[in-house]
Amino acid sequence: MEQFGIDLDWLLVLGAILVLLVLSGFFSGSETALTAASRPRLHLLDRQGNRRAGIVLKLLRRNERLIGAILLGNNLVNILASALATTAFLRLFGDAGVAYATLVMTMMVLIFAEVLPKTYALNRADRLALVVAPVFRVIVWLFAPFTLFVDGVVRWTLRMFGIELSRRLGREEHEEELRGAIELHKGEPDIDQERQMLRSILDLDDVEVSEVMTHRREVTVIDADLPPKEAVDLVLSSPFTRIPIYRNEPDNIIGVVHAKALLRELSVQGTDFEDLDITTVAAKPWFIPDTTSLLDQLQAFRERREHFAVVVDEYGALQGIVTLEDILEEIVGDIDDEHDISVRGVRPQPDGSFIVEGTVTLRELQRNLGWDLPDEDATTIAGLVLHEARRIPEPGQVFSFYSYRFEIVRRLRNQITVLRITPPGQAAPAEQETAKQASEA
Repeated sequence: MEQFGIDLDWLLVLGAILVLLVLSGFFSGSETALTAASRPRLHLLDRQGNRRAGIVLKLLRRNERLIGAILLGNNLVNILASALATTAFLRLFGDAGVAYATLVMTMMVLIFAEVLPKTYALNRADRLALVVAPVFRVIVWLFAPFTLFVDGVVRWTLRMFGIELSRRLGREEHEEELRGAIELHKGEPDIDQERQMLRSILDLDDVEVSEVMTHRREVTVIDADLPPKEAVDLVLSSPFTRIPIYRNEPDNIIGVVHAKALLRELSVQGTDFEDLDITTVAAKPWFIPDTTSLLDQLQAFRERREHFAVVVDEYGALQGIVTLEDILEEIVGDIDDEHDISVRGVRPQPDGSFIVEGTVTLRELQRNLGWDLPDEDATTIAGLVLHEARRIPEPGQVFSFYSYRFEIVRRLRNQITVLRITPPGQAAPAEQETAKQASEA
């Protein structure tokens, strides 16, 4: 009978240890699931009426209490399980039982209470978080006095060492978190285009309108004093629907004529252009500084319900024009219609190089060709060469920057108009000839 009592005690101790290991695994797996669950997906489920998703989000908003309750419960069951195992092994093996208990419980806790439940939770984080959320709402409430005390001690200790804990992330941290989430999907072809668009949206606040505007050299403008017939012909021959009007000098923009408004006026005037005053059908110009960010300008376009703005510098001189389409192209890429000019200033060559006009912007090259050229100190490719060369180069000169080869093809006065650019991995013509001669020798 005594022997039967000893066996029964052993069964009770073994059962208690197994139950505690299961509880330890529950705490460990729940910690992984709750912290690894996708907050965007939970927000979506919460908006769709999933009550458990709302509970998870509330728990995560007070993550100090949640983590404190999980760690408190996990440590309690682990220490209790280890104590029971040590007592049992001491009865069996004497003083050596401490070493045996430490070895056995370490392996049991590591495998069945840590690695196994956390591996399972990582693969089913969202689903498991929804399952355990109601239970942990009760656990966090029960352990609240202890977790608050522990949290206070931790913060006081860190404050002694001059460390302050911030509860809220700043704007830059939130943006970095978004960028990191976007880059996690890099290389997945099904969503690669969407990833590039999302990254471009986040870049809008860092890009100024001067980097995407149509430069004044390429802007079609109309002299207000032109004969009506010539002004109408100029509007009809232009690929643009909105054209600035100036008086006396191009910097003095007095209006913007819309081709539709002009046609409406012509339908009233008939074929007699003598009485047509193009300034009467022109809209008031909207001037913006060239340092305006694309994000601010996009919001301004929405508020004013306009698609066209005249860009000026700090002295009020005309720099170019920017449209809503220019900003949208920064997000989705080039948008071409039947009136757009097909020549973009970049012509690929058979040898792998590119003939590029100096006015092509670095952002266009990066977006369309995937080139990795810095745009902090220059907007156009000609500007980058001037910045790196530190002088005005002569036609025929060759430079190498950032693993790219730049050959000056044409220069007009002090302006680089045409370059030949060879990307990394593409041999320049002279290099190809040298390599060919070396192989023949």
